[in-house]
Amino acid sequence: MPTAKKNVKATFAQNLSKVPIVSSLHLASGRSKELSEFEFGMIIAGNAFNRWMVRCISAAGMKDMTATDVLVLHHINHRAREKKLADISFILNIEDTHVVNYSLKKLHSLGLVNTEKRGKEVLYSTNEAGQDVCKRYYDIREQLLVSGLTGDETESFELEELARFLRILSGLYEQAARSATSM
Repeated sequence: MPTAKKNVKATFAQNLSKVPIVSSLHLASGRSKELSEFEFGMIIAGNAFNRWMVRCISAAGMKDMTATDVLVLHHINHRAREKKLADISFILNIEDTHVVNYSLKKLHSLGLVNTEKRGKEVLYSTNEAGQDVCKRYYDIREQLLVSGLTGDETESFELEELARFLRILSGLYEQAARSATSM
């Protein structure tokens, strides 16, 4: 009898691993249930990542910032170069520039970025306060998130490959989005 129970449990575990974990089963009935599983994983990971950014920046002393605000701030701080609205939107893959513009105004009102008008363009850069917030975010990220990684070569390779694969899939989704627009 104990052997029969073990067999039933093993069979159940095998069958359970074949059931796709998706948010919408009707989307998993086509050719690629794995893509639906990936999409559900992205939904969960995206929400967790957004929550992490907001809570990390809050721990760094900046309350009431959205995930977009955090992304925009870090991108402006990137390489200590001035950035234009269109370039920020393009790099962060945010189609609606009004969303980025709202974050830029918010960051400016919080005293984290400077603006400089050159001709018709407005350029944004982090000031000392913005750089300090980015540094505090970095320190908290190192302490709470990066410390949980092993740092070994296998893990680094897997993270690199995952990032590469996400860029490939991003291109596929972008192409599909453009195609859907013309339908």
